[in-house]
Parts: sequence; structure tokens; C-alpha cells
Amino acid sequence: MNEINASHTRTASHVIVKQNALIRQVYAWMGAGLAITSFMALITLSSPQLLNAIAGNRLVFFGLMIGELALVFTLSGAINRLSATTATLLFVAYSALNGVTLSIVALVYTSNSITSTFVITAGMFGAMSIYGYMSKRDLTSWGSFLFMGLIGVVIASIVNIFVASSTVSWFISGIGVIVFTGLTAYDTWKIKELAARGIEGRKPAILGALTLYLDFINLFLMLLRFTGNRR
Repeated sequence: MNEINASHTRTASHVIVKQNALIRQVYAWMGAGLAITSFMALITLSSPQLLNAIAGNRLVFFGLMIGELALVFTLSGAINRLSATTATLLFVAYSALNGVTLSIVALVYTSNSITSTFVITAGMFGAMSIYGYMSKRDLTSWGSFLFMGLIGVVIASIVNIFVASSTVSWFISGIGVIVFTGLTAYDTWKIKELAARGIEGRKPAILGALTLYLDFINLFLMLLRFTGNRR
């Protein structure tokens, strides 16, 4: 009996070690991605020519957005076929490109609003990520519900491009905050469960970092519509 208990303890401890290792890698890469995004946003803002090329030309801006989507879909859909080095380079490229496009946010909102909203986002993200990691519940059911909410937000956002309704925009932002807050907990829990099944390495860490990075950025943008003061 003692031998069985000892074996069970070693196994449980081994799972916890793997979970902690993967989570640390995920957050390290996510933090690196956010740092790269911030750096590229500052570089873009410091270059009037570059900023004008992006903000003043819709074709360039939408071209960059399409490039971002292509990188995300490539990294998410082909992660098993990519080498760890290629996956890393794609993540870095996406983070940098996102920083260039997000520089537009600084033209719309005041720096104080951006800073305060970033702090609020970090607090909410941290709390929900801790919940997802510490939760003993099976959060599988959250996935389909949140995915439907995400699809609804995307469709409504596309429709509102043509409608241009401030009321609809406010409603989309509210739903978006709920969706991305929930996704933060769910995605963290999912990463923990992957580690528990023995999945580890740089590629899973990069994919997990991309997932949480997207949750953070989108939560930040949705909150900024509520708390941000426009210039």
C-alpha cells in the first residue's frame, strides 16, 4: 500500500512539474510577444512617415491586417508541421506586425487612457488566468459557449463596419469583454490539461502563448472602448 501511494505521489508531482514548466514557458513567450508589440508600436509612433503610411492609407492598413490573419492561421493550423524555430519566428513576426497596426490606437485615445486600461486588463487577465489554472472544474463546456460568443462578436463587428452605430459598438464591446475574460480562464485551463497529458516543448508553448496573447490584446481593446478617453 505504501509503495502504491508513493508511486501515486511521484506521478502527481511529475504532472504538476510538467504543468508548471509549460505554463512558465507560455507566459514567458506571451510576455515577450507583448514586449515586442509595445516596442514596435513605439517605433511606429516615433516615425511620422511610417505612421502616416499606415493611418493615411486604408489599403496599407488592411494589407497589414490580412498579413496578421495569415500569420495566425498559419501558426495555429500548421503548428504540427512547423519546426520550433519557424513557429517562434512566426510568433515574433505576428507580435511585431500587431505592434505596427496597434499604433493607431494611440492616435484615437489618450496615453493616460491607454495606460490605465492596460493596467485594468492585466489585473483581469491575471485573475482569470489564475482561476483557470487553479480550477478543479472541467471547463470543457466553456469552450463551445465562448466560441459561439466569439463568432457573434466577429460577425457583429463586421456588420457594424457598414452600420457604424455607436450603440452597436458599445454592445459588441460589452459582449467582447465577457467572451475574452472567459476565454482567458478557459485557455489557461486547456494549457494546463495539455501539460497533464504529457504535451510539452517549445511549439506547444508558442501556440499557448499566441492563444493567451490574443485573449489579452482583444480584452484590452474591448475595455478601451469603455474606459478610454478619445483625443
